[in-house]
Amino acid sequence: MKKEKLSDQVVARIRQDIKENRYKAEEKIPAEPELMKIYAVGRSSVREAIKSLAMAGVLQVKQGDGTYINKHADQMPMEQRLKNASFEEINAVRRLLEAEIVRLAAELYTPDDLAEMEKQLAARKQAILTEDRAACTNADIAFHMAIARSAGNSVLTGLYQNFTQTIRSFFFQRELQGIAHFAMSHHLHEDLFNAIRARRGKKAVEIITYILNNNY
Repeated sequence: MKKEKLSDQVVARIRQDIKENRYKAEEKIPAEPELMKIYAVGRSSVREAIKSLAMAGVLQVKQGDGTYINKHADQMPMEQRLKNASFEEINAVRRLLEAEIVRLAAELYTPDDLAEMEKQLAARKQAILTEDRAACTNADIAFHMAIARSAGNSVLTGLYQNFTQTIRSFFFQRELQGIAHFAMSHHLHEDLFNAIRARRGKKAVEIITYILNNNY
């Protein structure tokens, strides 16, 4: 397991201190020498942590004055929230999100949208037949992304895009022994595609809900 950098530990501790109100919004944090003592690290680790937090919008460095906590700094970026969330939390949100996506997709898809879904579904099947775990993951995500794009709502598509890295990580952990889950659920993905193609939105919602409820 890769050892966590000291600067990353300092970042996490500063975020926690902000969350627990030890450092308040729009107030100056201690100077570098004091931070070195508080977090028991060297100057380079403190500087790297401050730089990272400044780039993330948590801190603001004012030359000749000091480093301040930005307003709303305790609001964790969405990427970090997703990274820290449990699979159950992610799947609960996916159920809501994908139900609306497939409903809209069944109503709004174009011939080009349908062709892309069919292409990625075929790639998923081929990856299963060749027992290529990475290709299974890529094709599965691409299939669901094709459905999301066909829903005609850029916000929904963007939200789903944010989930894909978390989904990819889950697939990697789940499929250590091969492609069994992908194979077992392929007929369900074919049923989902057929329901969307037939513009049966209600049926598509039922299928995607079943897929997610069973971690497929």
